[in-house]
Amino acid sequence: METSWEQVASWYDRIVGSAGHYFHETVIIPNLLKLFALDKTPKAKVLDLGCGSGVLLSNLPKNTPYLGIDISPEMVRHAKKNSKGSFLVQDLTEPLSLPDTDYTHVVSILALQNMEHPEVAIANGVKHLAKDGTLFLILNHPYFRIPRQSSWGVDQDRKIQYRRIDRYLSPLAIPIDMHPGKEANQKTTLSYHFPLSYYINTLGTLGMGITHMEEWTSKKVSTGKFAKMEDRARSEFPLFLLLMAKRF
Repeated sequence: METSWEQVASWYDRIVGSAGHYFHETVIIPNLLKLFALDKTPKAKVLDLGCGSGVLLSNLPKNTPYLGIDISPEMVRHAKKNSKGSFLVQDLTEPLSLPDTDYTHVVSILALQNMEHPEVAIANGVKHLAKDGTLFLILNHPYFRIPRQSSWGVDQDRKIQYRRIDRYLSPLAIPIDMHPGKEANQKTTLSYHFPLSYYINTLGTLGMGITHMEEWTSKKVSTGKFAKMEDRARSEFPLFLLLMAKRF
């Protein structure tokens, strides 16, 4: 198994650890746990696709049945160090060696866009979803956060900050420098962009219907003379997209 994330796993764990980075702590995990409604789910059981360093498990209620899967052995090593739970090293785009098909919550947090064929990982997750279970997909927003193809701009005349999108519909494989400015030790991962229609059609093909969607913005607040402009733009252009789906 090969993954560009193996070479940056230790760096990622130092940045994210078990608690998560700023957006995990302030946006993703709080919103996700509300939607999980674990206290209202009899026999809740969580399958985490692309678990990374185990951020989700660290934030689940104690003793929640959980399995995290990641292709990177080094990522899983860090996950086991950070959280006491079950983790498995496996390529999510290959058939999963799991006996259980009764996971009430199958979730992928910011992992699908690191995969060349995320539709296969989604399909594998659905195979292990309980009959009345829910699939949760969290993405960097595919409209507004396309690496190297989206950026901020400022209209000086209108005094507004806007989001510029250079490409959207075309699938893209985009190299990401993980240590900007440190050319001597540069490590690169790949991000794969697909338009929103790709994910919606993938779910439909699998017999899954979207039951809920949320678009999450940053909670940061600017200071200085451009604060009003920046805060307005930040509140209008979401960072993350959540899709929830159930079987038809």
